[in-house]
Amino acid sequence: MKDKLRNIIQYKESIFWLLQISGWIAFCAIRTLNGYAHGRDPEYFYATLFGTLGGFIITLGLRYIYQKLRSVSPPPVTMLLSVTTAVVIGSLIFSTVEVWTYVQTYEPDWNPRGWEFLSNALYDVFVLLTWTGLYFIINNQIELQEQREKYLHAMAEAHQAQLKMLRYQLNPHFLFNTLNAISTLVLDKQTKEANNMLSKLSAFLRFSLVSQPMQKMTVDEELYALWLYLDIERVRFQDRLELDFEVEDEARQALLPSLLLQPLVENAIKYAIAPLENGGSIMLRAKVEDNQLVIVLSDKGPGLQEHRDDGFSSSGVGIANTRNRLEQLYPEEHEFDIGPNSPTGLKITIKIPYEVKETNEDKLSEVAE
Repeated sequence: MKDKLRNIIQYKESIFWLLQISGWIAFCAIRTLNGYAHGRDPEYFYATLFGTLGGFIITLGLRYIYQKLRSVSPPPVTMLLSVTTAVVIGSLIFSTVEVWTYVQTYEPDWNPRGWEFLSNALYDVFVLLTWTGLYFIINNQIELQEQREKYLHAMAEAHQAQLKMLRYQLNPHFLFNTLNAISTLVLDKQTKEANNMLSKLSAFLRFSLVSQPMQKMTVDEELYALWLYLDIERVRFQDRLELDFEVEDEARQALLPSLLLQPLVENAIKYAIAPLENGGSIMLRAKVEDNQLVIVLSDKGPGLQEHRDDGFSSSGVGIANTRNRLEQLYPEEHEFDIGPNSPTGLKITIKIPYEVKETNEDKLSEVAE
């Protein structure tokens, strides 16, 4: 954010000097051409040039005054009076400089007084008022852009914080059950099985903590994390947990939010496997259809009435959490449907845009274009 603000400040400076220099060059050219059109000699250019330099320096002084006024943010009336006073005084100085340079460089005998000097001063008032108006309009537009950048940055930070909150919530029941199972294996002197289960738990925790909430992974990588989790649960449920996964080859390289499916599978184990004496099965299907990644997760448990969607089931990230993550990442481009499975159980269907990792060849082709 600091770099972005620094870029905005540099952008403001660049815009000011570009407009300041080009504007006064245009002013000098117009005054010179107008003088030539009225029969002035070529030396008139020097009078116009030095007068323009005077206006250039005076407007730098006005800029300094305006910056000070903007920094203290006075009431509108005070601001208006201050700006008007600065413009009037600046115009009188500008006219004096123009008259002096005109006399010194072009017409030594010219000595404007009264209305002649006043008309020249009023013209300079118009010039400086135009400069002042453009200064405030352009600066206000840049400040609006700066505020918009800050707002978008704050929204992005809030968005990422919300995703982290949704993502970094590990089920204490899962940890408790896993550690309890490891303890039981140790007490039964099944050290090999206990060590194997501990290694899988460590690999799963490492994978879940390393992956970022904004990060997307391939379906293959998601399945790897899912199998780490399910291998741990298989130690608990043995033959009571049956798995049936079918993933099309094209879908394996599709991208999806990291660890999106694990809370849903955990939810299915909690409500479709654990309560049943004979256990049950969990089915997962993934395919690409109409440029969308379609994932269907279903079980043969008691059905929808037994599942909870209160935001606290399945490690606090269950169905409600997954829905929120999808809404954050794909606001208008996803589907998340929950319904009964046939003949029994629950079926969850997820549809998100089909994306794949960008390869080096893709990046090179983009650069070439």
